Parts: sequence; C-alpha cells; structure tokens
Amino acid sequence: MGLMRPDRIPLFPLNVVLLPGAELPLHIFEPRYREMVRKCMAQRSEFGMLLSMPDGIARVGCTAEILEVLTQYPDGRMDIVTVGRIPFRAVELFSQNPLLEGQVDYLEDCEISSAPPSRELVELYETCHTLIFGDFPKDLATDAPQCFSFRVAAALPMDLLWKQQLLELRTESERQERLASYLRGWAPHLQKVGTARAQSAGNGHGLN
Repeated sequence: MGLMRPDRIPLFPLNVVLLPGAELPLHIFEPRYREMVRKCMAQRSEFGMLLSMPDGIARVGCTAEILEVLTQYPDGRMDIVTVGRIPFRAVELFSQNPLLEGQVDYLEDCEISSAPPSRELVELYETCHTLIFGDFPKDLATDAPQCFSFRVAAALPMDLLWKQQLLELRTESERQERLASYLRGWAPHLQKVGTARAQSAGNGHGLN
C-alpha cells in the first residue's frame, strides 16, 4: 500500500457518497482543491470525501486515493480518477484554512465476513442492474465477499442517503440485509417504469 493514514486529513465535501473500492472521476477547479490534489500526489496520501447536504455535511465518509490525473488544463483545472479506500468518522472539523480538514477515526468492520452473499441479493442486483442498464452486471465474481454490498451500491444509481447509511454500517451482513430490503422495494418500481417507457415508445410518444 505504501500510504500514510494520518489522523488529520483534508476533506472534500461533495454531493456524492464514495464507497470503498468504488472509482470516482472528479473535475477539480477550485484553487484550494487543486492544491490539495498536488499535495496528496506528492505525499502519496489520501483525502476524505464527505456527503454534503443542504443542512451540513455527513460525519462519516470515505478516504479517496488518487489513481491518476487524466487531464491537466492550461488554467490549472484537472480531471482525476480516485478510488474509495477506507471509511472514517470526522471527530472534529477544522475550517480556519480555505481547505476543510478533519480529525478522523478510521472505521474497520466489526467482523470479517467470508460468507458469500445470499442468492436473493445476487438475483435482486442482477434484476435491478438489467432493468436500469439493459445489461447483466459483469463483475459478479465475488473475490472479496466482505465488500459485495459496497460493490453493488456503487454500481447502481441508488439514493445518496441510502448509500450513506450503508457506509455507516460496520458489518457486511447488516449492509447486505439493508441492501436487499432496498432492492426488494426498488425492483418492482423499476419494472413499472420500464413497462411505461416501453408502452409510450410504442405509441409514438417517446420519453427520452
């Protein structure tokens, strides 16, 4: 790994929930975040992503490791690709500098589960993925069963607050239960929307 995990890290609040193992492309344009990216690259360190909401920021987030800088624009803006690494709780926030920083506790799972995900959850995932993308999910080989829930939640355009709830749970079995109940309610809704779309496409009133 070769990465330092300091107790105080720069924070990037954004209207997004980064999950461990999920890739997230970012367009960096504000000077303070450009500086943060340069520092993280130089020190091979991570920054923290936190969900930003109308009434403040979530206290549990996920560290982001910068995988690569895709484009560096002449005016200093850049496109980067990050990957979620480890969940953390921001115990204290420091906002004196232009860049928000946090004193953080890293959150490990309470139990390391090696049980494969339930057949039901896998089938719900396949159903929802196919209804949304018109295609079967490719990456079902569960090489790391302990992060199956994160993989599924990252692959689907789920509600942000639900993703946030999953990030805050500390056992994979709880995350999978929560996810199955979400998908159980979502699949019939997706099927209805799909049918409506197919019907409207058939009668000349295409919904695009």
